[in-house]
Amino acid sequence: MTGWWSIFLFTLAVLTEGTVARPFSSSTWKHRRHPLRGDHIAQFKEKYFTQILDHFNYNSLGNGTYAQRYLITDQYWKKDGPIFFYTGNEGDVWDFALNSGFILELAAEQRALVIFAEHRYYGKSLPFGDESFNIPNIGLLTVEQALADYAVMITELKKELGAGKCPVIVFGGSYGGMLSVYMRIRYPNIVAGALGASAPILSTAGMGNSGQFFRDVTADFENCSTACKDAVRSAFQKLQALAQQEDYAHIQSAFSLCKTPSSPKDIHQLNGFLRNAFTLLAMMDYPYKTTRWLHKQPKKPTNVVLLKKLSLTIILLLPGIVYNSTGEHACYDLYSLYVECADPTGCGLGFNSFAWDYQACTEVELCFESNNVTDMFPPMPFTESMREQYCAKRWAVVPRPGWLKTQYWGDALSTASNIIFSNGDLDPWANGGIRKSLSESLIAINIPEGAHHLDLR
Repeated sequence: MTGWWSIFLFTLAVLTEGTVARPFSSSTWKHRRHPLRGDHIAQFKEKYFTQILDHFNYNSLGNGTYAQRYLITDQYWKKDGPIFFYTGNEGDVWDFALNSGFILELAAEQRALVIFAEHRYYGKSLPFGDESFNIPNIGLLTVEQALADYAVMITELKKELGAGKCPVIVFGGSYGGMLSVYMRIRYPNIVAGALGASAPILSTAGMGNSGQFFRDVTADFENCSTACKDAVRSAFQKLQALAQQEDYAHIQSAFSLCKTPSSPKDIHQLNGFLRNAFTLLAMMDYPYKTTRWLHKQPKKPTNVVLLKKLSLTIILLLPGIVYNSTGEHACYDLYSLYVECADPTGCGLGFNSFAWDYQACTEVELCFESNNVTDMFPPMPFTESMREQYCAKRWAVVPRPGWLKTQYWGDALSTASNIIFSNGDLDPWANGGIRKSLSESLIAINIPEGAHHLDLR
């Protein structure tokens, strides 16, 4: 048994090691060699690839190009060994490279070349520089263009490196995991296999229940304490009562807000600000402290929150844990620390948030809402109609529901092959993905006590 199939099975074996009837323990990681620490730091080289601007329209920009950033290391590579390619997602490529140690551990075992590619319109891969987010320049930000970028990059780099016969395995987490799945489906001639970690390919294609995501965020906290859901719901109700009494000064003081709220719009923003904090804690509920990537977080942050008295205190604590872990903010500016967008789970800040907001207005469907019935949050609807209105105003586009399902098969995956779908049972995105194996080579792995793509970390 050789080539890509042995790599695929080896990856499967490593992922499933210890996941059955054995809770995650800190020693599991402590005693494993970690390529990102000490003597095992991966020597990535940062490079730029001359990439086509528009792969699908010869008239719009001719053969115009842009500089696409990627990271590469051959320190583990044995010639004719495999190529591990990370399909970059909605952020700076270094953030993913520095938080995906599993890929490097596997590369050391399999003597693989490792490449992390940055997604167009994110990080420094801006096709039109600072004008990339102007209309119509942003129109070239699509899943199809990103996949074509990766297909062209892989093909050309294999030629440059004399690696024409080397099998390519793609890896990705979250949206990047979706892209890895799509790469195997769309370019099976280029990609031999894929690991889609925490890849919500169903929910982002408009399949499933709009209440699922925040129901699962709630379940993460409820698993820590059965009283938690009721306590949080009660806390939000107390906040709502203060708002109805227009006791805005009390709210401003309690939450250390920079400005005193003055309208229902401000209270809506505060609710979103707080709900987003719960969401991030649930996603990043890792069994160790984190110091890089989205936020600096304590070990098991959901438990940290619940160590405090279950009352209004529970939502007063959140800004400090999520938005102010460094202690730099003397007060909280609701509108600068959290920006409402077409993704109710949060778009982040800066240029990267513009790009993701646009994607959530076009192909990626994220009509998730809280209802205070199946979840612990205030009722905050986000319907297709609301999404359409927002997107038309913000980006002058009308979403096309169902396009991802049409283009990338949704749950009709029976003719696909060589894909691993991994999900952690603490991850609110998990139930938007594939949780059951579909065939001998479409394999689902469920990770006990695993948060958002914990396995890649």
